[in-house]
Amino acid sequence: MTIPQDPVLCIDLHCHSTASDGALTPTELVARAAEKKVTHLALTDHDTVRGFAEAHSAAKANNIVLIPGIELSCLWRSHTIHIVGLDFDIDNTDFLAALEQQNRNRWARAAMIAERLSKLAVPDLLERATAESGGDVPGRPHFAKVMVEAGVVKNVAQAFKRYLGSGKVGDVKAYWPELQEVVQWINSAGGLAVLAHPRKYQLTATKLRDLTADFRRAGGQAIEVSTSGQSSGDLGFLAELCVREKLLASQGSDFHFPGAPWCELGRIMKMPDGLEPVWHHFRQVPGVGAPV
Repeated sequence: MTIPQDPVLCIDLHCHSTASDGALTPTELVARAAEKKVTHLALTDHDTVRGFAEAHSAAKANNIVLIPGIELSCLWRSHTIHIVGLDFDIDNTDFLAALEQQNRNRWARAAMIAERLSKLAVPDLLERATAESGGDVPGRPHFAKVMVEAGVVKNVAQAFKRYLGSGKVGDVKAYWPELQEVVQWINSAGGLAVLAHPRKYQLTATKLRDLTADFRRAGGQAIEVSTSGQSSGDLGFLAELCVREKLLASQGSDFHFPGAPWCELGRIMKMPDGLEPVWHHFRQVPGVGAPV
């Protein structure tokens, strides 16, 4: 059920901290990874690398190799798709500028949600939602919590059913760039672009094949074959896609918070044999020479 693919290495290339939507600080996340015997970790917060410096210090203290990582949102045929970037130059100025634009897009969306919900007459809605998110850009769940506190709805589920769910007044689509642009950002920063958790987009098999082909043509290099919440059938199908498009194979728990054993750090189904791991193409291959 778990890795290692290798008897010594335990590699988890997808997880989140409080720098985006995770429950643990980067320091706490790395400490938990060490507890779970992870040897190589990529912190892949959404559209930000703000947690990397803290995670890097914690990784040194816990004898874990930290690989630069990020999870970027983009559009493909009007679908929101996530691309994980790995092993890029964390200080690349063009890449950091692109992330700033992503951040502005997120704030623009949050402001639009608050404006659309203004008829509810909840005082300081945007400010309170921002406080719920810890000062970061608030998303619909944060607005929902404020609406519960204000007595507009009974619970978060009702907030989504009446105001924030698909097609409702507060359902503001994000302003994401196209897939090709995001892949180019990662490649230009010297990184590897990975199609994240392909089975979570609820695409038909045909559309998922089209997405994977378009991703490869855009310059994408790898696909997450093994991630949390997958069946053995999913694993086999994604392995076939990986081979079909001649892509590298990645893996990651997509860990967000403790208490969910199906997406625990380091707990990843073993990838099928015959696939080329993405980490074999890192600047410093895990297990070879000095740490990354």
